[in-house]
Amino acid sequence: MNAAAPSAISKSIRTGDEGASRRRSRWVAAAELGLISSTFSTIVSQLFAARIGRDAAVDWMTVAAIPARDWAISAEPSWSAILAGIAFHQWADFSWALVFFGVLGRWTADLRPLTILLLALPWAVFSSSMEWFVLVPLFPFWQPLFTLQQPYWIGLLVHGSSAVMYPLFARLRWTGGAAPARDVRFTNAWITGALALIALLGAAALFGSHGYEPQWAGRDRDADQTYIRHMTAHHAQGIALARIAAERAQDPHLRKLAMLMVASQTGENRIFETWWLSWFDTEIPDCSSDERAAMPGFLTQAEMRQVKAAPANQFDTVFVETMSKHHAGAVKMADQMWHSGGDLRLRVMAHAIRHEQQGEIALMHGASGIAAVAAAFRNMLGDNVN
Repeated sequence: MNAAAPSAISKSIRTGDEGASRRRSRWVAAAELGLISSTFSTIVSQLFAARIGRDAAVDWMTVAAIPARDWAISAEPSWSAILAGIAFHQWADFSWALVFFGVLGRWTADLRPLTILLLALPWAVFSSSMEWFVLVPLFPFWQPLFTLQQPYWIGLLVHGSSAVMYPLFARLRWTGGAAPARDVRFTNAWITGALALIALLGAAALFGSHGYEPQWAGRDRDADQTYIRHMTAHHAQGIALARIAAERAQDPHLRKLAMLMVASQTGENRIFETWWLSWFDTEIPDCSSDERAAMPGFLTQAEMRQVKAAPANQFDTVFVETMSKHHAGAVKMADQMWHSGGDLRLRVMAHAIRHEQQGEIALMHGASGIAAVAAAFRNMLGDNVN
């Protein structure tokens, strides 16, 4: 008995050593997982954006502005800005995977796939919150534009789409075919599901690009049509006003912000036009002069002329006052849609417009730091300018 005990212990040690030798470095596996998860979230974000009223090109440009500042902003998103935004997003997602499985690997590296998934979803909440509340608007980037321009839930969706790929780490951790059979079965099914999701979103994006979106699903057809018609006309005037500032503003940051207004509202109008054509099978009818006059924040011709004629040394002040009034009107319209029984896609888009335009008002008035974060948080919850 005494002779057998050391033999059993030695066998156990050898088995443990063999198991350890078949495990790869958690840092290498985390790096591979980071590449997979960040790429998956990029693809999902790109394909899904327009389904919820987002212009992916504008969103990538806004992300690029985090490290690249004003260089990234233009009235029409450039390919260089789009690619820079995608690269920065992938770097961020990659880094979060390294933290989760590398830095915290002592506790996470040996978990089963389902356990990883259950932890990854709260991790998505944590990581997206850190970016939106701290890392981007405060330290180290000190860039309030992202937080004031995009509501928090967009980042949460992006981080969530990355985190759902984390269970694959349980397989990447092993060399060759050494992964436990049950983990292989789980990850095979997970990969199949991920590819199926990409195929589904790709098909939806393809049909959407040809004017075929899922049918309108609101409660009040007339109310939704009125909102689209009014917001499209309101945006068109906002674009015209912002183009003036993009050329005449004395403050270079204000010029860039005006360009962002042009880009974001142009993208939103394209989505409105696509949805209208798909849902109602006609072109968007023009608004009457009476309708325009009744819209909150819609400017008179005299007010537009006042901006155009403003002296150079007074232009920035006149523009900020006028555009703030115009934005406040759009915020009121979007807030009403958000609280309506309209099509869910319109309501989600309206929430983003409400946040975005309140954020741009804050940016025009120089919001930054903790004040910008506080304003962005309030803007997510309601209309704070009317």
